[in-house]
Amino acid sequence: MNTIKFDLSKKGGTFKILNATNGGPWGKRHVVDQLRSNFDAYRAARIPYSRNHDSAMHGVYGGPYSHDITCIFPRFDADPYDPASYDFACTDEAIRCCHAVGTKTFFRLGQTIEHQIKKHGTIPPADFKKWAVICEHIIRHYTEGWADGFDADIEYWEIWNEPDLDLDDAKNKRTWGGTKAQFFDLYETASKHLKENFPNLKIGGPALAHDMAWGEDFLAEMQKRNAPLDFFSWHIYCTEPAPLIERSKKVDALLKKYGFDRTESILNEWNYVRGWVEDFKYSILAIHGIKGAAFTMACISEAQKAPIDMLMYYDTRPSAFCGIFDYYSYDPLKGYYALYFYGMFYDMKHEVRAQNEIENVYTLCGVDANGKMLCVVTNYSDDDSLGNKKVALDIGRCGKFEIYRVDSTHDGELCETTEKLEFDMENQSFILVKEI
Repeated sequence: MNTIKFDLSKKGGTFKILNATNGGPWGKRHVVDQLRSNFDAYRAARIPYSRNHDSAMHGVYGGPYSHDITCIFPRFDADPYDPASYDFACTDEAIRCCHAVGTKTFFRLGQTIEHQIKKHGTIPPADFKKWAVICEHIIRHYTEGWADGFDADIEYWEIWNEPDLDLDDAKNKRTWGGTKAQFFDLYETASKHLKENFPNLKIGGPALAHDMAWGEDFLAEMQKRNAPLDFFSWHIYCTEPAPLIERSKKVDALLKKYGFDRTESILNEWNYVRGWVEDFKYSILAIHGIKGAAFTMACISEAQKAPIDMLMYYDTRPSAFCGIFDYYSYDPLKGYYALYFYGMFYDMKHEVRAQNEIENVYTLCGVDANGKMLCVVTNYSDDDSLGNKKVALDIGRCGKFEIYRVDSTHDGELCETTEKLEFDMENQSFILVKEI
């Protein structure tokens, strides 16, 4: 038996925003046929933010008429000060759907990744200053009511996505078709213009794909140019929590090295991927099953202890990467319960860290205002050959607890009420322990 000990009297910090996502809820409020919706489940998971990157890929959000700058402002030669130059309708509706479930939009100013043979929107804008003015008016539409818009609480505005991707492939630049120097100029121009007009909003980027050397050059150059960077966003795909945590520490060290001590570190794309070529099919199948669910819960648990300010799972858009909702029925998959369980920790007064560690076992524990304990225990390894593990919890007192399981045969349901905190856990599974 492997025993994990907690001292519930040792009060830690509060729980961070770790169940945010890419992609909002699915549902068409403007039609009555083909009725499907995951609004109730999305709301129940208490997802605080949804990043709108890649939303233009799917019709549930408005497809090629939504979110991207080239969709909202389709003619670059038009007047950016004229409301008639903008097409806000589909993006408006997608944001209203997020508001309907209590989720804020994390707005990516830029373009959806382009996998097609010819690139269009990812080509650098012809005039960086004009592009910044267009972004300014998009922000005014959603936060100040310009052009019959919103008075929405949208504080995060991200400039572009993954400009470091495909650096060595001149014919297939899927996210940024220009040079590194051009992107630095775009970011400087846009960030300074937007921060001057909206000093109370958070302006950041660049949604770094993977190239840490590129990221360091970006930070060094933005420090030199005195460009605003309220948050630094970055991405990682892996098969264990350890690489994610190691990357977070490297990002944190670079931010401090270049004087961005107050800049938030936001990991706003992450998921299970063993490989992008031969192992890609395996990865997608894993994401949609219990393995992807347990990986998600393990990473969230470790991120609470790491120098990360926000996690945004990629993604809850209807796609191959969505291990949260079924593509066809919109019903929750096993991965949903990782986000749902974590949403419960927002009710906790403070965190409690485990006093010891067990290989491949990850924990989250909190205590609410009434002194009641809530705990998630995850048994996860990428090694599919590992068997069950017996795990016990020692919290220093007796009590009565509800046990909810997510494994090969359970989907987050209440399995037992017990006073004995001993569990036989499958590899790639997790349980929620709720004191009553």
